[in-house]
Amino acid sequence: MTSARTRDRLVRRLIEQGIRSEAVLEQIRNVPRHLFVDEALASRAYEDTALPIGHGQTISQPFVVARMTEALLDGFSGEKVLEIGTGCGYQTAVLAPLVKRIYSVERISELLRKTRQRLRDLNIYNVQFRPGDGWQGWSKYAPYDGIIVAAAASRLPEKLLDQLAPGGRLIMPVGPTGRQELTLVTRRDDHFEQQSLGAVSFVPLVPGI
Repeated sequence: MTSARTRDRLVRRLIEQGIRSEAVLEQIRNVPRHLFVDEALASRAYEDTALPIGHGQTISQPFVVARMTEALLDGFSGEKVLEIGTGCGYQTAVLAPLVKRIYSVERISELLRKTRQRLRDLNIYNVQFRPGDGWQGWSKYAPYDGIIVAAAASRLPEKLLDQLAPGGRLIMPVGPTGRQELTLVTRRDDHFEQQSLGAVSFVPLVPGI
């Protein structure tokens, strides 16, 4: 269930769906997704589907993780990424070798505790974690060259836009439940450009801790 053949099958499916970045595809192949879900769900880890991780949260389907990572890093020339919604850490693990530093915010302390240990066990050390409200971002280390948000909001959070560096890219699902669009925002000198990357379904970006 975790064989190279199973992982290769997943990668082929992502290629068929339009993922082109060799670096991203290699990370999808290499990151042991079965370690990020409960043992009872491990046999489904390399299916292209979201799975529950407890606390009303999910691990995103591999295609969405690959799509968000590819879009964020397209033309990326910076070093720092802010991640909103650490969750089980799968998106973090896929992204970590591809950037210099990740600052990751998670509102559910129990998830964060487990994820911190899980990524340490995988020898991923370029991530700094913080329990916090994703709507507020993490202003201490702003501005960020990239911001990736693994939860949906009805509008783009102003605090996150403020923490985006000039030329930086923010990617997140935006819209009401059932009608969310994966949205890519690029900060220009005096304005923000928006582009829709298609329909998605994410858990909501809940304010507070």
